[in-house]
Amino acid sequence: MSGALRIAVAGLGTVGAGLLRLIEENGDILALRCGRPITVTAISARDQSRDRGIAIEGYQWFDDPAEMARNAEADIVVELIGGAGGPAKAVCEAAIAAKRSIVTANKALIAHHGAELAIAAENVGVTIGYEAAVAGGIPIIKALREGLAGNRITGLYGILNGTCNFILTTMRQTEREFADVLAEAQQLGYAEVDPGFDVDGVDAAHKLAILASVAFGCRVDFENVYTEGIRRITALDIELAETLGYRIKLLGIACRQGEMIEQRVHPCMVPLGSPVAHVEDVFNAVVVNGDFVGSTVYEGRGAGAGPTASAVMADIVDFARGATTPVFNIPARDLVDRTTVPMDRHVGAYYIRLMVVDRPGVFADIAAILRDEAVSMEQILQRTRSPNEAVPLVMTTHEVGEAAMMRALKKFAALETVVESPYVIRIEKLDD
Repeated sequence: MSGALRIAVAGLGTVGAGLLRLIEENGDILALRCGRPITVTAISARDQSRDRGIAIEGYQWFDDPAEMARNAEADIVVELIGGAGGPAKAVCEAAIAAKRSIVTANKALIAHHGAELAIAAENVGVTIGYEAAVAGGIPIIKALREGLAGNRITGLYGILNGTCNFILTTMRQTEREFADVLAEAQQLGYAEVDPGFDVDGVDAAHKLAILASVAFGCRVDFENVYTEGIRRITALDIELAETLGYRIKLLGIACRQGEMIEQRVHPCMVPLGSPVAHVEDVFNAVVVNGDFVGSTVYEGRGAGAGPTASAVMADIVDFARGATTPVFNIPARDLVDRTTVPMDRHVGAYYIRLMVVDRPGVFADIAAILRDEAVSMEQILQRTRSPNEAVPLVMTTHEVGEAAMMRALKKFAALETVVESPYVIRIEKLDD
């Protein structure tokens, strides 16, 4: 066996503690698989006295994680602090300056600063592993960079946020509303006190931007990912989706369109027979389409100490074996800038929910707007009648341009008989 691979760990939250536990419990088999032992030599966190359920006395302690990255006796620095900038970015910059490779689970950092960090790392002959930054325990980055290396990736889509998937699953199973289920998710620790990062789609957008970069050889472009969350989905929407043969999922979708790319995160109605329709609870799933391999599907736990620590260790094992690949699948200097297709150029079918006053002439007004915008209806659903009271009116459309659909929504909102802001969910056929 070669000498031990020494790692320094910055951040001892759920994932950091899980990583130390994994190394302690599986150290023997890791040494056999790597041909050398893996040892933790230094750690850094905000509070040295906190009880994390693991012993930390045997490691060198640093109050300043960037100082640890510069000065610890380590071959690799593992960044598990989190956040797009601040200490996490400082740790990575310090590690690169000290010519140490990095392993991180930080999707926000990679989405915002991945390209510049990758260039800096490659300039000094080190690299960055971030398997744990996308889809938790699913080895999706490894699949794109290694297993599918012989393919041109034409598109990918998936469930990239376990919190949203848990909420939508529970709403369907219990027929409860969003706010009630969100509160349960917070009690269970699946959602933060401020849940916006998850339920507004930002977390999924970070991950999608990273996947698009690896898949299509372009710079990470998080700023141009169309992003929409799940706050406005109701129990009625979920019930009617099932009636129509669909299930509602928050999806990240990316595909090539010539020299441009499409990047969008939003709720979708997906056919019940699609690969992601039956992915439930906190699980994630990603479907990738390659020109030679066709469609491949990856599913697993998207978060948590064990799955994320497992993904972190996958990168560490690669470093221990001397098996590394370019950060974004090709050298960072060769990444290209690809224009994102504007959302108003999207074409698809739509589910529309209107809350209208139930009185004669309402539907004639709605039909006139659809006619003027050349929107063709497929189905109309109205479950209740309540003359002169507000009732839900639901329609689905045939394929139409997003721009026309958005103009129609504005016109609906201006009608006196429409008493709530109209809501649409895009219907995705997901042809694989």
